[in-house]
Amino acid sequence: MKPTPDLCDQYPEMVRVVEPMLTNYGGRTQFCGPVVTVKCFEDNSCVKQLVGTPGNGRVLVVDAGGSMRRACLGDMLAEKASNNGWSGIVIYGCIRDVDELMAIDIGVQALGVHPMKTEKKDVGEIDIPVTFGGVTFIPGDFAYADNNGLIVACQELT
Repeated sequence: MKPTPDLCDQYPEMVRVVEPMLTNYGGRTQFCGPVVTVKCFEDNSCVKQLVGTPGNGRVLVVDAGGSMRRACLGDMLAEKASNNGWSGIVIYGCIRDVDELMAIDIGVQALGVHPMKTEKKDVGEIDIPVTFGGVTFIPGDFAYADNNGLIVACQELT
């Protein structure tokens, strides 16, 4: 994967740049792939469901409503996602188990860290457009993430 600044330079009209608000927490500092979306709030049931399926190099983009009161992802779900071939997970919300996440072979970007897990109420939506950071993520878009930021395009960039 080319660095996100290079992709922005090469494809300025094709990329949408997420506002600088996310931090890298996973073992991979750069990741990319087709987008799968989840919309949920303080309930990671849909996240748990998806990371248990074949990732095939995709990126899970989770609109957790920007919640700073619960962690939508921890080490166990990240490990499952890595084992199932997901490239990365983007959380518009919090994660936990930071030290463990850094040792897992998956990209993880999130707003912040919180030690409390979410409740499981089986509430959430999968594969719908979600918007945060000034960008709308549409299932099937391509996400590119590294230490410079997160960008999205409607097609794969080479």
